[in-house]
Amino acid sequence: MIGLSGRILFAAGAGWLVILVGAAFLLRLAESQRRLRRRLAYASGTAAAEPGRRGAGARGLAMAALTGLGRSIGQSGVLPARTVAELQQTLAASGFRGSDGLWLFIGAKIAAFVGLPLLGSFVLPLGDARPATRLVVLAGLAAGGLLAPDMIVRRIRSGYLARLERHLPDALDLLVICAQAGLGLEAAIERVAEEMRESHREIAREFAFAAHELQITADTRQALLGLGRRTGLDSLKRLAATLAQSLQYGTPLSAALRTLSAEMRQEMLTRFEERAARLPVLLTLPMVVFILPCIFIVVAGPAVIRIMHAFGH
Repeated sequence: MIGLSGRILFAAGAGWLVILVGAAFLLRLAESQRRLRRRLAYASGTAAAEPGRRGAGARGLAMAALTGLGRSIGQSGVLPARTVAELQQTLAASGFRGSDGLWLFIGAKIAAFVGLPLLGSFVLPLGDARPATRLVVLAGLAAGGLLAPDMIVRRIRSGYLARLERHLPDALDLLVICAQAGLGLEAAIERVAEEMRESHREIAREFAFAAHELQITADTRQALLGLGRRTGLDSLKRLAATLAQSLQYGTPLSAALRTLSAEMRQEMLTRFEERAARLPVLLTLPMVVFILPCIFIVVAGPAVIRIMHAFGH
């Protein structure tokens, strides 16, 4: 039986959980409304684009400390150059550009690898445990701390690539409009990045990076191909190849982009249809477990009750 103190702790924990979930939902709603108002003000010309927010306070200090730790480890030569390059490529495909993201990731791995066992030794009741059990628990915490940043980055990367692929047809439609308006390729890419900065930040970031590469490099083809090489997304690779071929052979840019946009939308529709076709198979097990027993009870219940009454008499 759970005592009164246990019930009070359970109720307090449930209350705090409800409060945290509600606060997170309200903060997300307020952030989306703030972004919408800022976008409308920027589109109407009454406000300038808001610069990127900078971390401040304890959070900024913690990130700076982790970045410094990762930089000291990465530049010490402990990690092989190939490992650092692979990590940088993975982080670039997740939307983290520059060396600071790499150093922050390495620092977070080291801090979690060391900090979780130390925290577990103080928080978990391991004082009366056997030394072997204590060692296994601390080793598990250390391994979890070492692998947790990789899992988080992998999840962020999958979400980042999914948002890129979902918003790319809209960006292609804007590119078609810019091309038909007479803008060049570099100006069109930069304009699309500017217009989609508030609505679809991921695709705007990739296009802005491509526009910057087009400005500073003389090899336009390599700059365009880098648009797909950074993320490894097939749709972006096809877009980069289409743009490069259009510049090389002089084919109409708007027609090629319109065709590519229609193909991508059809592929998205095909994937949605495949997911919808899997629903009956996925619903079979819940139907067997939850629905069919209820049907059997309703249909066969009266007959079973009558048989029980007949044998009882």
